[in-house]
Amino acid sequence: MTTAAEPTMLRTPPPFARDRMVQAWLLIKALSDAGDAVFTIAFAWTAVQIASPAVAGLVVAAGTVPRAVVLLVGGAYADRADARRLMIVFNALRVVVLVTVAVWCLAAPPTVALLLIASVAFGLCDAFFEPAASTMPRQLVAPSDLPAYAALSQTLSRLGTMAGAAAGGFLVAAYGITGSAGLNTLTYVIVIVFIVLWLRPRFALPRASAEQSVLRGVADGFRHLGRERATRTLVIALSGLNLAVGPAIAIGLPLQATSRDWGAGAVGVFEALVGGGAMIGALVVVRWRPRHEAIGGFAALMVQGAGIVALGIGDPVVVGAGCLTIGLTAGFASTLLSSTFAATAAPDYLGRLGSILRLGDDCLMPVAMAAFGALAGILPLWVPFAVYGGAMALLMIVPLRNPQLRALSLRKQEETPDEPSAARID
Repeated sequence: MTTAAEPTMLRTPPPFARDRMVQAWLLIKALSDAGDAVFTIAFAWTAVQIASPAVAGLVVAAGTVPRAVVLLVGGAYADRADARRLMIVFNALRVVVLVTVAVWCLAAPPTVALLLIASVAFGLCDAFFEPAASTMPRQLVAPSDLPAYAALSQTLSRLGTMAGAAAGGFLVAAYGITGSAGLNTLTYVIVIVFIVLWLRPRFALPRASAEQSVLRGVADGFRHLGRERATRTLVIALSGLNLAVGPAIAIGLPLQATSRDWGAGAVGVFEALVGGGAMIGALVVVRWRPRHEAIGGFAALMVQGAGIVALGIGDPVVVGAGCLTIGLTAGFASTLLSSTFAATAAPDYLGRLGSILRLGDDCLMPVAMAAFGALAGILPLWVPFAVYGGAMALLMIVPLRNPQLRALSLRKQEETPDEPSAARID
């Protein structure tokens, strides 16, 4: 068990149901997600129009490499600098990139070089913005309100992304990438204005030492993760949340629909069941959550493993039920586990731990996708579903047996006001 400085309360937050500042912030974030979805569709569409499919794929994915390389550095800065300032600076840089794309495309046709530079620039901005943004929930609400915060945030974000994706195709057809970039610029400007004028932290997080080098700070984050077993379990679980279900949905469902002659429309219906279920699962946490949040989340993921197995059975009703189960458990579990992580991880390591979490998902997902496809190519189609779903359910036994996680509850502050603001797991 280690000791670490706890956040300092700057002002008492209101109950989450009456917290207008946080609710407005989550709506603004959802608006930004909608703008990102609009621009992502326009970007991909433009790349396909001016380049071969292979080159277009390279352009669209180009931002992931610099993001992965710099993400850990961004996490180190998030733990030593002002998160609000980092968010403002890198959103402003995103605006510069979008305005450059829009102005260029007004004067001349878009080029592969322009899109490639824009993709890389956005990846670099993400590497610094995302770790800083990941520390904000702990600065805004009390630990007992983090599950409700995460649930509403995920729900609004999904709605924003869905709305942006639905409108994106029409907007790029009518106004091209210039109009889409302009709309996304407006959403980022709104975010910047809100952060500058209204978003004010209620808790000051302890800061990592600025005297050590950034690379030493990154290494210190890994050392901390190696020392703290329960935190490590949460990070690994959150990193691997999508490694089983991602390939099953992205590759397995189209293969299943093709082999059964269900058509592409069936894939859309199944994915809609996943997305709708995820929103419902997250909203459940707003109204009700288990007393021990981490255990509730891991138990839900065990059920999700069964849902993944159901996708391989081949009956459309069973597959639909499996998709709905996956969505419900994904929304429920990710909300509980992400809020538990935010509330209980050492506050001066939140940025670095969040970066490690994202990096693990980015690096392992291509491997998981390739392995699923390889299994589907050489074995009956139900086998990869059974392997991935069964492995997920079995792996959840490890955290469910962890005594620290079993005892952890974010409700302790509500019941014993004299205790620290959250039960630390390290």
